[in-house]
Amino acid sequence: MFQFVRYNWIPCILFLLTVVVAGENMISFNNSGQSTTKEWQAPETDALQYNEEGNLIRYGKDLIANTAYYYGPKGKIAAITNGMNCQNCHIEAGTKPFGNCFSAVASIYPTFRPRSGIVESIEFRVNDCMQRSMNGKTIDSNSKEMKAMVAYLKWLGNNVPHGTKPVGAGTKDLNYLSRAADPAKGKIVYDAVCQRCHGLNGEGQLQWDSSEYIYPPLWGEHSYNNAAGLYRISKLAGFIKSNMPYGITYKDPQLTDEEAWDVAAFIASQPRPEKKFAQDWPDIKKKSVDFPFGPYADSFTELQHKYGPYPPIITSVK
Repeated sequence: MFQFVRYNWIPCILFLLTVVVAGENMISFNNSGQSTTKEWQAPETDALQYNEEGNLIRYGKDLIANTAYYYGPKGKIAAITNGMNCQNCHIEAGTKPFGNCFSAVASIYPTFRPRSGIVESIEFRVNDCMQRSMNGKTIDSNSKEMKAMVAYLKWLGNNVPHGTKPVGAGTKDLNYLSRAADPAKGKIVYDAVCQRCHGLNGEGQLQWDSSEYIYPPLWGEHSYNNAAGLYRISKLAGFIKSNMPYGITYKDPQLTDEEAWDVAAFIASQPRPEKKFAQDWPDIKKKSVDFPFGPYADSFTELQHKYGPYPPIITSVK
């Protein structure tokens, strides 16, 4: 489902992750910033000069596309992540519209985010993903690698006006269902559409040398953890609808909204690494409606917050 290994664009389905591992889990965007009506077009790396700046940007893109090569279990720099690549969740190195797209990073960050309760820098956000979607450890904010990724993210959005979000930034929101998303129905969708790439048990498919995933794991010990943004099914459903099976676009989706919600619920119902960030959501009134862990400012259960239906929750707090 999601984006895959060192520029291996084999068409297929789902994921997501990391998951991984950003929704809030890779760089997703909150509601700060004004949306524009013009669809963003990614700049071409071929136009970059072969100088210090251009080389740093190209290196940043390679780190996004092939994170596991540098930081996976067999990482060239350090073995500190689950083996997923950033572009598993940020398709085409974060350039695909509504593929968890990075187009608004430069124009929006630094920005306040309710999950952390602070104004976050790009460096903070990248390391957040390293811990959540990659289920790993942070990297030095002053390292060459962090500087390269930040340079790439800023270069992608260098023509986006400050404070605006182009069409295609982040993931596409789906309308809430009037019912709860159904993992049992989602399994039917998974078996029919996703299993051929991501495996019977969501384990994904590794390269022959186990250095990177051709198709990333959607659950299990090598997937994104339960603190990642894509663990929220609204983020995952929107990502799936606009990008899966792999190769489709948001303009020509193959799954219905209900199918996307249900398969997202199925994936979220499966076991995965657990990591608790006690500092998350310091103001519980600002928790996302589908954040599946209490406490809440309302009386609804964790189960309903995880799977819905969401309209009653939203109505209750207005």
